[in-house]
Amino acid sequence: MCGRYVSTRRPQDLVQLFHVTDWRAEETLAPNWNVAPTDDVWAVLESAPRDSDDAGQTGRELRPVRWGLVPSWARDVKIGARMINARVETVHEKAAFRRAFLKRRCLLPADGFYEWQQAKDPATGKARKQPYFIHPESDQVMALAGLYEYWRDPEIRQDDDPAAWLMTCTIITTEATDAAGRVHPRMPLALTPDHYDTWLDPRHQAPDELRSMLDQPAGGHLDARPVSTAVNNVRNYGPQLLAEVTE
Repeated sequence: MCGRYVSTRRPQDLVQLFHVTDWRAEETLAPNWNVAPTDDVWAVLESAPRDSDDAGQTGRELRPVRWGLVPSWARDVKIGARMINARVETVHEKAAFRRAFLKRRCLLPADGFYEWQQAKDPATGKARKQPYFIHPESDQVMALAGLYEYWRDPEIRQDDDPAAWLMTCTIITTEATDAAGRVHPRMPLALTPDHYDTWLDPRHQAPDELRSMLDQPAGGHLDARPVSTAVNNVRNYGPQLLAEVTE
């Protein structure tokens, strides 16, 4: 799974990098070196109408969405904490994800992600989990493959009230290889720039074609370094979390 990641790029930079045409300057997110489930994160998407299967005219947007997908049929938002990842092997089949996979795909910009490996504490001899920061060797931005969904809050009566609708997302994962595979068996998937247009366009709905575009972040050219266990606490979110430590 991918349970934490790093997202520190300015929205102005993301707008240029992903050729966004619609971003509201009043929507801002602070840089975060320890993005956790249920946090708001940046998503690049081309939105279709909420209640329609007709993609119509879309523009490329940069939007803050909540990490942890809440299906439209969910009774409450708590289910989202368990749906931070969608397995690429079954994403087109699972009830929670299959509709979003066809119509509501997004890119989630990231600097890198964290995974944990079982290790022995040299001081106590006890088992503990050692976090690693995994990132592209080139330090380029990763465009993680994601899905987004709308959830209607039944406690708010008016459909046109912005508070009535919640946008949430999930990250698609696969079996890990290379540097990531030495740390954890799963890793997020990403897209290369030549596939952004097709992935984001809700008019493209062929599952096999969509899945064939997904790739390892940075083409598998990843570096993994051990970092402080301070990352285990979601209240810690500063750049010091990326400093390498001695295992």
